[in-house]
Amino acid sequence: MTTPVIPAQGAEAMVIPAGAAEALAAPETPFEQVWRAFRKDRLAMTGLVVLLGLVLLALLGKLLTEWWVVFDPATVRLPDKLLPPLSAASAALGKGLAPPFGMYPFGTDELGRNVLARMLQGSFVSLSVGIVAVSISLGIGIAVGGFAGYYGQRKLGPISIDSLLMRFTDVVLCFPTFFLILTVVALLPPSIYNIMIVIGITSWMGTARFVRAEFMALREQDFVTAAIALGLPEWRIIFRHMVPNALAPVLVSATIDVAYAILTESALSFLGFGVRPPFATWGNILADGRAYIFDAPWLFIIPGSAILVVVLAFNLVGEGLRDAMNPKLRKRSS
Repeated sequence: MTTPVIPAQGAEAMVIPAGAAEALAAPETPFEQVWRAFRKDRLAMTGLVVLLGLVLLALLGKLLTEWWVVFDPATVRLPDKLLPPLSAASAALGKGLAPPFGMYPFGTDELGRNVLARMLQGSFVSLSVGIVAVSISLGIGIAVGGFAGYYGQRKLGPISIDSLLMRFTDVVLCFPTFFLILTVVALLPPSIYNIMIVIGITSWMGTARFVRAEFMALREQDFVTAAIALGLPEWRIIFRHMVPNALAPVLVSATIDVAYAILTESALSFLGFGVRPPFATWGNILADGRAYIFDAPWLFIIPGSAILVVVLAFNLVGEGLRDAMNPKLRKRSS
């Protein structure tokens, strides 16, 4: 192995050993360390590729089914009902009713609607429900957990703030979450926004516990003590110094919570309490196909497989992030 030579003034030159030259290289940032460890996990990288493909598919679905209608998910073609995948459109269709390229790659449903068009529209709806619901739950969980972790020792009468907030969290955890969501959705007007909000406000408890535990540990760290001694405002200490250091486990749980939100929306749509027509979601496509399990199995195999793959991808990414963000596991894998 050759050793780099650093030119010096005059005729002399200083030779630095290769190991010392590597030590002088710029150290990796925390993000680079996490990304390097994450890339070594093939399953996690596969899940990440699937999720990036889902985001692209959802954006294309929104573009091609609503903004620039190429695939119309609401067009009824009764002469072509219950056609299997890769079937050609019949000649009996009127003008303007023929699907793109004259075929149905994913077949048709009981009304002759293009299953591919409905899956494209459903990809955006399902993904947006998952992301918005988790964003709401993260906001509530970080607020409750951060408040309990930072101000937990302060008293409100005979009880501390930490005890009050955590006992409230325990009470909410005692309710069966899905049946609570089902009850609230049944009482509210059917809307995709109501579903996002309800899922978000009923799934923050795990995030609150994660953030509380991290805040209680960070509160005793030297950099927080130094910030308090410098007289920095409490909001700056919390949001500038503590929240960024407490987000690692929260981000891991958030990826899994997105999968849970997609599953919850699909289950609600399957039971008839989810997003109402004419909007298509993977859940109501699956629900429409339950009456044709033997006559048209593609009506439940295609959306069911899509839900399975996406939820599995989110879980794989979450597991990969957990290992990559844990310094002990990162050193063990390297």
